[in-house]
Amino acid sequence: MNPKVSVIIPAYNTEVYIKKAIESVLNQTLTELEVIVVDDGSTDKTVEVAKSFTDRRLKVIVNPQNLGVSAARNRAFRAAKGEWIAVLDSDDWYAHERLEKLVLLAEQANADMIADDVYFIKDGATSPWSTLIQESGEHIDKILQIDIVYFVETDIYGKIGLHLGLSKPMFKREFLVKHSIEYDETLSIAEDFWLDMKCLINGARFFLVPEAYYFYRSRSSSLVRESPFKRLNQYCIATYSFMQQRVVKKNPALMRALSYNLTVYNRTLAYYQVSFSIKEGNLLLALREITKNPSFFYDFISKFNDIIKRRFQYYVMGNKLVFEMLYNIQIKRRKPMHPSLYSPSNTK
Repeated sequence: MNPKVSVIIPAYNTEVYIKKAIESVLNQTLTELEVIVVDDGSTDKTVEVAKSFTDRRLKVIVNPQNLGVSAARNRAFRAAKGEWIAVLDSDDWYAHERLEKLVLLAEQANADMIADDVYFIKDGATSPWSTLIQESGEHIDKILQIDIVYFVETDIYGKIGLHLGLSKPMFKREFLVKHSIEYDETLSIAEDFWLDMKCLINGARFFLVPEAYYFYRSRSSSLVRESPFKRLNQYCIATYSFMQQRVVKKNPALMRALSYNLTVYNRTLAYYQVSFSIKEGNLLLALREITKNPSFFYDFISKFNDIIKRRFQYYVMGNKLVFEMLYNIQIKRRKPMHPSLYSPSNTK
């Protein structure tokens, strides 16, 4: 008999963390499960730690070389036999009852995918500092169905919002197989966001549970070190590519939301091009970029105002979380693929 849930854990050099991740799954109140760890060419003792478990529900797959988090997850997808597929990063962990709660609610709602709120916790801390919903500015106190337009509109780069691309939905495997949905292995960042978009554009019934059962660890060593130019260019390419789909073009509200996101990416890219040129002392190049991007002055004033507001909140009002949320919405979701940058994720 197939398990109720397949939990997939991509891993790369997380020997310090992966034991807690695996234990949090094997100790779930829902016992009809399998755990598939895909080690993506680790050079530390990650594989050794994973194989130290004797529970028959655990399977360890080892990639001989680093292929990237999307490829590792896809390999686990193909091996999974559960009715549901849940994703766990190897430095994160689940609350004891997470899978039982989500399966029950998903079946009641006839969901194709379901996500819970996410606890944000610093590495080494004993308790979370906040949650995804608390920091979003959205008031959600009951289970909520998420449509694709709302999903995009509440996930604007650099802005406070729900940012469900940071969540870790549980997916109905039958739905993924029916629509041939996998992670895009050409993307090295924001791969969770685009997997969710694939599901939604294919009609997935997506529900958000306001209770948090997922612990998302913040690690300073896992900050993305890639140039913002590379990140923003990838966002632009992925967004534009998605907008070319016929089914997307037939949805005017979605096209407007994606178009706005694309505008934000392009304007932010232009802002960085000017500001980086100024920092490097290349005023001629900066002037040339300003000429090409007259919106720079508006964006500069807007960002300057945001900086002043954040510093006022932090130093005067004592809001110590203001910079944490900025980190989460601009950095944590962008997970690189290169081995030197890759922490489990989508690498945090």
